[in-house]
Amino acid sequence: MKQPKEQPKQRLRKQPRMRRVQAATAAPLPDLSTPEARSARKTAAKRKRRNSQQRIRRPIAGVMGFVLNTRWISLAVLGVCAYALFMIGGDDRFYLNYIPVEGATSLDINHVVAESGLAGRHIFAADPQEAADHLGQMGGVITASVTLHWPNDVSIILREKPPLATWQEGDEAYWIDEDGGLAPARAQTVGLLNIVSEVTSDSAVVTSDELRVTSEEEEVTSDKTADEEQAAADEEQAADGVDAQVAFVPRDVLAGALQLRALRPNIDKLYYRPSGGLSYQDGRGWRAYFGTGQDMHQKLVVYETVVAQLMERGVRPEYISVSNQHKPYYRALP
Repeated sequence: MKQPKEQPKQRLRKQPRMRRVQAATAAPLPDLSTPEARSARKTAAKRKRRNSQQRIRRPIAGVMGFVLNTRWISLAVLGVCAYALFMIGGDDRFYLNYIPVEGATSLDINHVVAESGLAGRHIFAADPQEAADHLGQMGGVITASVTLHWPNDVSIILREKPPLATWQEGDEAYWIDEDGGLAPARAQTVGLLNIVSEVTSDSAVVTSDELRVTSEEEEVTSDKTADEEQAAADEEQAADGVDAQVAFVPRDVLAGALQLRALRPNIDKLYYRPSGGLSYQDGRGWRAYFGTGQDMHQKLVVYETVVAQLMERGVRPEYISVSNQHKPYYRALP
């Protein structure tokens, strides 16, 4: 078999040695794209950004939609309100524990607070108008106002009609206002004139025997008989009409008592009976009767004259009556 001839090896040409370029500048190429291509590239970039943002927004929107659901918001508001009410209801700072009272001169402050019904109440349960109405019904109170401020500030302002004197019937005491009206005494007052009613006390009523002049030596300026004296006493009792359950004090009785107190400041207690009017226990040992009316200064002059005459004669009276200053009389002790 015939062997092929070996081809001779080709000799490669030696390439020239590469030289490194030390510095080169890039030449900017002009934008050869059309306006339609540029707009398409911008739209594609926006779409790519929007798609990437939506991948983040969709989970967040789902969570927010669950959290901000109206039902959950309602439940949250309800829970906050319930917690607030619980805290307000159990906090002592919202209870009316200190109630200042202004304008109370003769009324007991503790009694005023008790009548208002505000002591210990919660600020939400307190009704200032209702409390003011209750206070206005108290005896001697003209006007009453109640103000509330958050959280527990309350104040009571009273305008009262101070009593001029006290009227006592047995164990019951009443206040007498300037019109003679009576109201139950709600506090103990110091310095007021006390008028004790002797209407229901049979033993204290002056009888005809007591008024009878036993002898001519006991007559001072009057020749009045016992029958005339009793008739005058009955007429005075019918005119006054004061009984054990009085609703008011007659004006002449109140005026006479106040005038007698002004003339004799040391008098702190007067007695009243329809037959003899006003009287007081003289410190020298007898009862002095002055009747009623506003002529007490004249009756006191007559009274002191009678006392001076009796002292000169050495007569010690049981009582002296100047209810009628023109015809005074007395009864001597046996």
